[in-house]
Amino acid sequence: MATMPAVHPRHCSDPYELSEFFAPQRTSATQLPDPEPFLRNLTRGVLEVFSGVREVEQLARWVTEDAFRKLVVRSNLAARARSARGVPAKRPVHSILSVHHSAPADGVVEAVIVVASPARTRAVAVRLEGMDGRWRATSLALL
Repeated sequence: MATMPAVHPRHCSDPYELSEFFAPQRTSATQLPDPEPFLRNLTRGVLEVFSGVREVEQLARWVTEDAFRKLVVRSNLAARARSARGVPAKRPVHSILSVHHSAPADGVVEAVIVVASPARTRAVAVRLEGMDGRWRATSLALL
């Protein structure tokens, strides 16, 4: 019966190096598409989640884990508020008035999207970062 050669600890990969390898990889802005269509679609999706006509899980691939958790909390609060007032979920009527964005660093976009609804005008602040060859929102705020 053949025996397996002993593996020396120096030949084992460092777990820290492995986690870095499998962690999200930053992507340069030159390798990413124009962020404006993504910002518009993400804003529409977030507003639909808060109005109760879209499941928050549908936005999971567009946002980081931390931003997703905050979206879940905010959407649950919005659902409770609708329930307390007896207001059913309905598709929001919004129009995007403007999208302003800048790039403070390579692969990073900070933006403000101004949205008008019949009741009021609001702003959505978003920070995008290039990860794994696509834009992902790392921070979202509905103002």
